[in-house]
Amino acid sequence: MTQSDQAKAAAAAAVPRIDPATVPGWGVDADPDNDPTWPMRDRTRDDGPGMNWTPPETQTADVEILQSVEHQRRPASVGTTLPPRGLSGLMRRRAFRLSESQWGHWLMLMAADRVDTVEGLIDDVRGGRMPNPLVEMGLVPRARAREAAIGTLAAVVGVGVLIGYGLSRRRR
Repeated sequence: MTQSDQAKAAAAAAVPRIDPATVPGWGVDADPDNDPTWPMRDRTRDDGPGMNWTPPETQTADVEILQSVEHQRRPASVGTTLPPRGLSGLMRRRAFRLSESQWGHWLMLMAADRVDTVEGLIDDVRGGRMPNPLVEMGLVPRARAREAAIGTLAAVVGVGVLIGYGLSRRRR
């Protein structure tokens, strides 16, 4: 044994060993009947009993529910308030044909969110409600909503006038 090995052995012997009886919680998982990791532990490689419960009944949906290709069954409850619709719905349907491990899946879903925002603004205007994005995004306090609405209306009219002017110049 070299001199450095002897020094290491002496240093290890000098360190006091921990008495497990003095440490609170030591060996808490030693008893298999008191398993603190249940039900989160992966029991696929375990010889013991697995999950022995019947899964809950799945919700019946009267609207289209998009589901990942990785999962065989739907969760017990799903959101049915906003089914996919329009161009954003078409983009979501296309995204759910791809695996969740592909970037295209997530990028198409994010793009569909943006398209859905524009579709919502168009629906608001078509329904006679002038959207006020400055207040809705929290950039302007609600107390100043009237001024923000006037500013938004002026911006929309200005853009419309510019588009009309550009189209009329192009025709000439």
